[in-house]
Amino acid sequence: MLNPQKKVSRKEIKEDKLVTSYFEARAWAEENRKLLSYVALAIVVLVAGVFIYLNRQSEDNQKATTELAKVFPLYDQGKYDQAINGVPQEGTHGLQFIVDEYGSTHSGNIASLYLADSYFALGQYEKALGYYKKVSVDDRMVSASALAGVGACYESMKQFADAASYYERAASKNMVAGLAPNYLRRAAESFAAAGDKAKAVEILKTLKKEFPSTQEARDADLFIAQFGA
Repeated sequence: MLNPQKKVSRKEIKEDKLVTSYFEARAWAEENRKLLSYVALAIVVLVAGVFIYLNRQSEDNQKATTELAKVFPLYDQGKYDQAINGVPQEGTHGLQFIVDEYGSTHSGNIASLYLADSYFALGQYEKALGYYKKVSVDDRMVSASALAGVGACYESMKQFADAASYYERAASKNMVAGLAPNYLRRAAESFAAAGDKAKAVEILKTLKKEFPSTQEARDADLFIAQFGA
């Protein structure tokens, strides 16, 4: 007579599945030990790389800051050639060196702005344009200054539609009374020079609305009358 089969409980089935899954996972790990080692190594290398990069960035930014402090007096005095190229006999690196070596750092970006300003002051608008466009920082005032610099380059090159666009972007980037009214006025003038007087009037009306107490706003009616004629 056959013995009756033992009824397997749900708990035993669940435990059996867990055991099976464990051994299957263990078998897979044994078979793919080399792959797992490579993955683990890749993670370690990635983490180490990020740490080294951030540490290097910090060191480079400090170096750029130090070099910028040395060369800034030359820029401030209007000695633009020396500001660009430095004074080697005095151990002062120029803005060009700082940008070439540390351009990806925050202080390197600030150096790019001063380098662009220096080339602009010397009438080298193409070079200035390239360095204004390289500036990439979170600071709204610096970003707005760089955009306005691009606008000024295009204006000096008589590319008025491009100039107007960048002046307008500069104003919208940092809509505060300090510089935005000037950017808006220059945007309006450039739009008018490009033949788009309707857009110029629109910009001036925005200027009057946003910054009514500024000199630019007080002069806006004169320009509106002129551009609307």
